[in-house]
Amino acid sequence: MKQDLVILFTHYGMGDGPQDLQQTLIRKFLTLWFESGQIPAKMIFYTDGVKLACQGSPVLDQLKAFEAQGTEIVLCQTCLDRYGLIDQVSVGIVGGMGDIIEALQKAPKVITI
Repeated sequence: MKQDLVILFTHYGMGDGPQDLQQTLIRKFLTLWFESGQIPAKMIFYTDGVKLACQGSPVLDQLKAFEAQGTEIVLCQTCLDRYGLIDQVSVGIVGGMGDIIEALQKAPKVITI
């Protein structure tokens, strides 16, 4: 079931612990959320979060599964440009700050990871 919800991803992982722990947590989080059947309307990635949707990310399979179920995945172009990742996007669409603002303004619920 699709939820009218936006999830923001701002880290290359989850939390502020050691990188390996962050990666383990985000993998587990996305897997369990998908298994719950509650699919968010949008996932937005900015700052370090854009790295989760690029080549080499440990959660590409999970993100592609969400996208296949109808979740719109939007990546910040400014952030991708800053990290030199624009040609490494593996899932989602590249958007701008206007897209992020519009999604946040329309969403009845936003969760930041």
